Amino acid sequence: MSVRWLTMGLSALLAACAAPQQNQPAAQVTLAPAMPSPDWRDQIIYFAMIDRFDDGDPGNNDQGVGEYDPGRGGHYSGGDLRGLTQRLEYIHDLGATALWITPPVANQWWNPTREHTGYHGYWASNFMAVDAHYGTLADYRKLSESLHQRGMYLLQDIVVNHTGDYFGYDGPWDPADPTRNFRRHPDPDGNSAPTQPPFDLNNVLDPAQRAAAIYHYTPNVRDFADPEQEANFQMSGLDDLNTENPRVRQALRQSYGWWIREVGVDGFRVDTAFYVPPAFFEDFLYSADTRYPGIDRVARAAGREQFHVFGEGFVLDAPGSEAGMRKIDRYIRGENGQPRMPGMINFPLYGSLVDVYARGRPTADLAERIEAMMRIHTQPHLMPSFIDNHDVDRFLAGGSEAALRQALLAMLTLPGIPTIYYGTEQGFREPRAAMFAAGYGSGGRDHFDTQSPWFQYLKSAIALRRSHPVLSRGTPEILHRNPAGAGALAWRMSLEGEQAIVVFNSSDERTLLDRLPTALAPGTRLRPLFAIDGKAPRLQSDGAGRISLELPPRSGYVWQPGDLEAVTAPARMAPTLEPISNSVHREDFVIAGRASRAIQIVVDGQLDQAQTVEPDASGRWTTTVDTGDMLDPGIEHHVVAWDGESGQASAGLNFHVQREWQLLADLPDPEGDDHGPDGGYQYPDDPGWRLARPADIQRVRVFGSGGSLRVELTMHQLLTPWNPPNGFDHVAFTLFVELPDDRDCSADSASRRSRCGAREMPLQNSELPQQMRWHYRVRAHGWSNALFSAEGASMDREGTAVTPTAEISTDTEARTVTFTLMRAALGRPRTLHGAKVYVNTWDYDGGYRALAPIAGPNNFGGAAEDGARIMDSSGPILLRAPGEH
Repeated sequence: MSVRWLTMGLSALLAACAAPQQNQPAAQVTLAPAMPSPDWRDQIIYFAMIDRFDDGDPGNNDQGVGEYDPGRGGHYSGGDLRGLTQRLEYIHDLGATALWITPPVANQWWNPTREHTGYHGYWASNFMAVDAHYGTLADYRKLSESLHQRGMYLLQDIVVNHTGDYFGYDGPWDPADPTRNFRRHPDPDGNSAPTQPPFDLNNVLDPAQRAAAIYHYTPNVRDFADPEQEANFQMSGLDDLNTENPRVRQALRQSYGWWIREVGVDGFRVDTAFYVPPAFFEDFLYSADTRYPGIDRVARAAGREQFHVFGEGFVLDAPGSEAGMRKIDRYIRGENGQPRMPGMINFPLYGSLVDVYARGRPTADLAERIEAMMRIHTQPHLMPSFIDNHDVDRFLAGGSEAALRQALLAMLTLPGIPTIYYGTEQGFREPRAAMFAAGYGSGGRDHFDTQSPWFQYLKSAIALRRSHPVLSRGTPEILHRNPAGAGALAWRMSLEGEQAIVVFNSSDERTLLDRLPTALAPGTRLRPLFAIDGKAPRLQSDGAGRISLELPPRSGYVWQPGDLEAVTAPARMAPTLEPISNSVHREDFVIAGRASRAIQIVVDGQLDQAQTVEPDASGRWTTTVDTGDMLDPGIEHHVVAWDGESGQASAGLNFHVQREWQLLADLPDPEGDDHGPDGGYQYPDDPGWRLARPADIQRVRVFGSGGSLRVELTMHQLLTPWNPPNGFDHVAFTLFVELPDDRDCSADSASRRSRCGAREMPLQNSELPQQMRWHYRVRAHGWSNALFSAEGASMDREGTAVTPTAEISTDTEARTVTFTLMRAALGRPRTLHGAKVYVNTWDYDGGYRALAPIAGPNNFGGAAEDGARIMDSSGPILLRAPGEH
């Protein structure tokens, strides 16, 4: 029950419910031509931001309130509905079958409290009108008709949680008296409320409008883990609708049913669904109200039997957690199984795809996510999946191009409706850059090249999915996973007797996939369907139905079982491993076995790190297992003996390692020095920053274990108001690591920077102090975690993305954030003795947050725009051996 709802008297409630709807379009409008709904499992969605896609009518760009400026990311760029219509052939050629567009409704053009515009479409002023920047209702109808003529479908983004930002509180909020410190925000046209009834009734100072209870008169959410705040408080200042009020529910059903009848929309994506009680959607979709029925009823009456509705629930589960998935499922079905929305966007799957392919996390993390997805959700095939979207960093902002190819192929071979965010097919790195030359961040050129490598790769991967229903409708079964890190991952897709086997190597090095249990008949030939590099080997299962093969770096394959052929017996016996006496080791240890010739000892599939051993005259061999990269005692490691010539692997042995960490440095940092390089910087205006001072470092401790590095930061305070998956908000950390100086840096060559490091701090307008040079750099905020080498780095280039990225852990009570970098992430240094560490703080939101002479709602203040983007820093810290001073 909402805070505002409880304050209403019963008589006021009844009056509000019975109040007539004024100045609304009639319930019965011109019906758009009916187009039957598709089987959504087979669709490919292309997601475009209207303002950033293409400009088909420059005459509607500037509406005269200072909102149009393609040079600024927070302003309108000029994209519109005609622009989308004139580029439909481009989208169709890619292989997409449905177009999802950001809300086309009339928006708050300029928000004076935020100095930002509603170019994105999520700040509604009228849910039943087309925004003038985007065109007219006729333009929208034309887009719908043009899609349907191509056999494509239209998905409209909608908002039921809030309108634009027309009111707020200047001081403390009093739940007993919501009039206290209440203030309305007039826009440049003088409007202090949406123009559409009943949403124009937003003045709590007017007793009649307060009694109507259209809104929750509440402040901003401060704790997204608090269900009361999540459901009833304002999200980032946007006016929260009282969706428990029958009058609000009726108005929302009326508004969105209108688009189905008038334009012929085929489905809705629901923005910010988590901030609306789940039960709302039972009414929104299935209400039997005869005047303004539920959306599903409206759609069926318009000939759309499978009108698809899917919600946004931004939640990323940590490995081993299913809490977010279960929260998502509550928006798909109720406690008693009653339907709510047919689907939700699969954010947890997105998080695991990014973790495994962009960040080099163990492939077992994605395997477990896939298994949980199939177990928890009743219809995972109806949940849109994605790699990029408008609310997260582009994959290429922290991941490599090779990793993105893998992530896209994985998405296209798993259950869910693959969603391609505009620009991914052109290799975009900026989240909301424009596709057209005159738009924001375009570089002054159009980006509709159908012959570009990215476009052609995605086109071929989409064609693979569309031509093999087993990939869109099948059920996955995990065949192989690596719990120790990047490497091999394999699954089988099955549908009514048809199968496809999908295999990846997520490592930047060669990986051994040994004795994969395919459950195929002995001698089954595997026919290649797809390979990321265009060349998939032809395989045959052995006498036990298994497959062993060496996987190239960042490879990805899809095979389909074919004919049976006789299995040829190996000419030599497979190598063997002797059992080990201890399954838990604290240091390197010896293993032994037998072989008939030189073989390789492969640990955790890492073929490039394998040791070659020669057996003695009796056929026995021994060697030592290097445990320097093994830091987590909970991880089970795997070792095999591999005969590459015959393609035979021994049975594997599993073991655990528990290594000790040693303190290498402990540096206190002055409290209250979070004011920039010259002491004159200010946090953004939001009191959440200024009161908490989340960028103030107070202590840095550095630990080592072999060549692995751990940096623990103690902060003034850790904030988590937006419930970030990394455990901290309103701050970004950038860590620089200089490895021990044993390199010859005298010669100038193309590889000098990767060998000798860089001094520039990319995108932060500064250089490292005291002649320090960095070889590796971590950039992390609440939702991102990227690792770069210095190769290719400059002031405006971050360097080369490498994996595995840092493991991040937080302790809110102790105010600590800890970054752990495995030895492999740092190029496997022999020692950290003589290495240097430097860390600084700022904030990050699709890029390092802006700096200006005067602080604003979204920018730091105290220096020119090109000033150093550093709020606090510690170091350089020289690392010495334990006990050395």
